Amino acid sequence: MTLTHSAGSSAGRRRNGAGPQSRAGMAFVAAYVVLLVAFGVLPTAYAVYFAFTDAGGRVTGFANFVSTAQDFRFLDALGHVAAYLAFWLLSLVVFVVALALLLHGLASGSAGKVLRFLYYIPGALAGAASVLVWLFMLDPTVSPVSSLLGVMGFHTFGEVIAPGHLPLLFTVIAFWTGAGGWIVVIYGALNNIPTDVMEAARIDGAGAWRTAWHVQIPMLRKWIVYMVILAFAGGAQLFVEPQLLSLASVGVAGRDYSLNQLTFDFAFQMNNINGAAAVSVELLVVSVSAAAVFVARSGFFDAD
Repeated sequence: MTLTHSAGSSAGRRRNGAGPQSRAGMAFVAAYVVLLVAFGVLPTAYAVYFAFTDAGGRVTGFANFVSTAQDFRFLDALGHVAAYLAFWLLSLVVFVVALALLLHGLASGSAGKVLRFLYYIPGALAGAASVLVWLFMLDPTVSPVSSLLGVMGFHTFGEVIAPGHLPLLFTVIAFWTGAGGWIVVIYGALNNIPTDVMEAARIDGAGAWRTAWHVQIPMLRKWIVYMVILAFAGGAQLFVEPQLLSLASVGVAGRDYSLNQLTFDFAFQMNNINGAAAVSVELLVVSVSAAAVFVARSGFFDAD
């Protein structure tokens, strides 16, 4: 009778979610929720409030959105960010997946560990530090690869950072900094593909290319979508690279090259906090909308 009662009590606690593991999980989630509200929800709500009001706190509807969109720099900044995103997302999807597949197929044991560590090293640098490294690398007068820059026809720093080259340069910097971590993530996802699936592909006579295209990449779809969503959100907020390049090149890149730079200029140069908030809200809406499209079209939450 006692054993039966004890077992019943334990089952009841499990059903009611009162076990130690459940309480620990709730504690971790509660800590995350507090941080999310403090540093995510509240700042976003504050920005939305400023976006729809004026300096006196009066509701202005979409006036701030209209006025910032009519700024002569807005469309140029939008085009710059769009061009950068096109290069960034394409290079990320193609090269990260390709390098992860090569790492998975060629590296094993200690060699694999060393390669994964080498991929990850650039990501240990902060964004500003990585840009400074690349400013040094791209200056033909001091760069260790100045001969290569000369062969490509670049003899001065100004020629390298010409406005038409900037989307590609920012893509190279971003890839060098952020791609290594994603390679490690995709590599881990490849390791989770069931061995019997890979064995079946080999038995059917599929080579490395056909196995990658018809088996591995389709099974990586959700991880690739997850990578694209985060990369899109981060890329739309392009700021550090053009800001530091603008300072180093005495304005060649311009302090309003990207939309985030434009919000900075609105807020701290023109004292237009409401306009800056409006552009920030637009970036949020675009990022969330793009994420929703990716999730809906990819079946991200569908059970496999």
